Amino acid sequence: MQKERLNSILRLLICLFGCQLAGVIGSLATMPAIPTWYAALQKPFFTPPNWLFAPAWTTLYLLMGVAAFLVWRRGWTESRVKMALSIFIIQLVLNTLWSFAFFGLESPLYGLVVIAALLVLIVLTMVSFFRVSAAAGWLLLPYLLWVSFATALNTAVLILN
Repeated sequence: MQKERLNSILRLLICLFGCQLAGVIGSLATMPAIPTWYAALQKPFFTPPNWLFAPAWTTLYLLMGVAAFLVWRRGWTESRVKMALSIFIIQLVLNTLWSFAFFGLESPLYGLVVIAALLVLIVLTMVSFFRVSAAAGWLLLPYLLWVSFATALNTAVLILN
């Protein structure tokens, strides 16, 4: 019983750490561009203040980590768990790549291509998570909504610039 509990805690920590790490890696491309390239862009009226992005993403990565844990704890031997987590990892990589496309390459166009693919992968992740754990699927809803908003923002920046 104690070993199972420790394994569960370790899996939760791995999921939380992995998701937060994706955010940290993405910030390597984002942070240098904020005061320079991004500051000079024309932005739509609905652009949130810069200070909002870090707490929003930290919270979203936390929810994503918990969702991944809820799926993983159902057992890695189940094919639907393997599929769900595989899709999750792909979307997490795309999530990180968006920062490099948009901020690193300073390209709203490349960013839009990546974020459009990311939206599709988030929906696929949610569907696969719901098949394993309804709670895990619902935990990704704020992420889907935020990335939908980010897609609108990315699109507007592309049009305005």
